[in-house]
Amino acid sequence: MRCHHKRTLIALTVACAAAAVPARAQRPDTAAARTTVARADSLKPPITPRRAFLYSFVAPGYSQSILGRHKAAMAFLFVEAVSIAMIRESAADVHEARRTANDTIVVSYGAGGAPPTTSTPRFSGAEVRTREAHVEDWVALLVANHLFAGADAFVAAHLWDVPAHVGFRVLPGSAAVSASLKW
Repeated sequence: MRCHHKRTLIALTVACAAAAVPARAQRPDTAAARTTVARADSLKPPITPRRAFLYSFVAPGYSQSILGRHKAAMAFLFVEAVSIAMIRESAADVHEARRTANDTIVVSYGAGGAPPTTSTPRFSGAEVRTREAHVEDWVALLVANHLFAGADAFVAAHLWDVPAHVGFRVLPGSAAVSASLKW
């Protein structure tokens, strides 16, 4: 009789456990659906071309890094950093030239009450204008870097799904550029 009670208890436990877990229908195979979705997603860029242009125009290299073009992103960041550093350096040169444009330097004092000997100013008006032109050149490079970065990101977002490979090989006595494009 005890064995019969154990079997009944086990049967009830299994029945309760089965009732607690809802019955599920067999799920359809989604492997084919996943590969179709993955292919469709791989043709779509991670960022739209307009947004890519805007992001890289504001912060050169940002969209390139989103699109997986890390070398291009680093190139735009390098040009950005050099341009900003040189704008600061050139602006400091302009400030120094303007500050000392009208200064005279005493070379020697005359003996017996003679007037001191002075030299001409270190910077003339032409040299100040030249240094100002240097600042303008670096600012133009900075603006061009922003425009090129935006245009590059716009094109890269449009050509996201084009598998192209460009290579450069140096052979003995010559150099070769090769490109392959798969359609």
